[in-house]
Amino acid sequence: MSQTDKSIFEEFESEVRSYCRNFPSIFTKAKGYKMWDEAGQEYIDFFSGAGALNYGHNDPVMKSKLVEYISNDGITHSLDMATSAKAEFISKFNDVILKPRKLDYKIMFPGPTGTNTVESALKLARKVTGRTDVISFTNGFHGMTIGSLSVTGNAAKRKGAGIPLHHSVTMPYDNFVDNNSSLDYLESFLEGGGSGVDIPAAMILETVQGEGGINAASFDWLKKIEQICKRWGILLIIDDVQAGVGRTGTFFSFEPAGITPDIVCMSKSLSGFGLPFAITLFHPELDIWSPGEHNGTFRGNNHAFVTATAALSYWEDKEFEKSIQNKSKMIHDFLVKLNQDTPELNGEVCGRGFMTGIVSEVDGLASKITAEAFERGLIMETSGPNDEVFKLFPPITIDEDGLKKGFNIIEESVKSILKEPVTN
Repeated sequence: MSQTDKSIFEEFESEVRSYCRNFPSIFTKAKGYKMWDEAGQEYIDFFSGAGALNYGHNDPVMKSKLVEYISNDGITHSLDMATSAKAEFISKFNDVILKPRKLDYKIMFPGPTGTNTVESALKLARKVTGRTDVISFTNGFHGMTIGSLSVTGNAAKRKGAGIPLHHSVTMPYDNFVDNNSSLDYLESFLEGGGSGVDIPAAMILETVQGEGGINAASFDWLKKIEQICKRWGILLIIDDVQAGVGRTGTFFSFEPAGITPDIVCMSKSLSGFGLPFAITLFHPELDIWSPGEHNGTFRGNNHAFVTATAALSYWEDKEFEKSIQNKSKMIHDFLVKLNQDTPELNGEVCGRGFMTGIVSEVDGLASKITAEAFERGLIMETSGPNDEVFKLFPPITIDEDGLKKGFNIIEESVKSILKEPVTN
């Protein structure tokens, strides 16, 4: 097979592309936790499509169901019309996910992206409460469309909007300032008549901030946020686009905190296969939409319904969740030991579950480590406002052998970057 001329991307594709600059190969094949490029180079994938491939690449059960559905001329596109594929997903999602967790949510199908589920959540919160402002949190990331950007903390991404972003107030995330002072600060703004902050329609947050630096909120902080929301009649929106679907050890990232959000945003790995798919969950009493008040041409992605339904079969086996948590401990223990054994990192382990990393205070170090890892056959990216975290996002289905192979490459990469220069 002839090699692809890379100049085609330089010549015709926009300068906005980013991941291809960090992973400068032309990929041709992927299976499980591995990817291959045109030259036949094999890579271990600790990136998982930025969290969109929690079950790895080309899961055989999902692939089989999808191929069968396509071969039988199943409906591909249906907007919000009723299809058997949609009915099967709704039924299984209720039976396997919602009912066992005693969660009473209506399911809304917005457009198929993460930013669209966030947009629908913000619109619904404002419609229900009649208020306009939304409280978001430092280093939060919620999407790239205007509403989602307004509640996103990253200055560079906000600047891309090209207009002022209004009707949002940013408050400190857990550990952004010491101890519980962030909550005291928040409550003082809600209570203070001179604070300039109106009672908001909602608060939106990630329980673990993906793009913002793999910052994990404590369960105590999350519980207190929920209490504050209830006290003031504020709707709590949990953005589980990246942290959900097992990424932090449970299907929903908020489960261990014992909270029940008013609205939940999900996308990325929900389809199980990397197909665009999103849902917005909310309490039935909040369902005051008029027909068509929020819609999207591709909200009826039936191929995604098929693979998402197949993916939910993993969660029928309680051992599956236990396996994620067991492997999560392996990841955590590896990072703790690596950090302890390498004081030159000047680092700290961060995150939760399969959403972890090491934040380093050494400028540019995390980027050098990820670049070195790629040269050695491992794909992982950086996170944080200054790319100060190298983060581990393996698929949750990876086996222990695959994890250990990835760990070895990371350790070798860290040692290579930190080794002292040879002196004559």
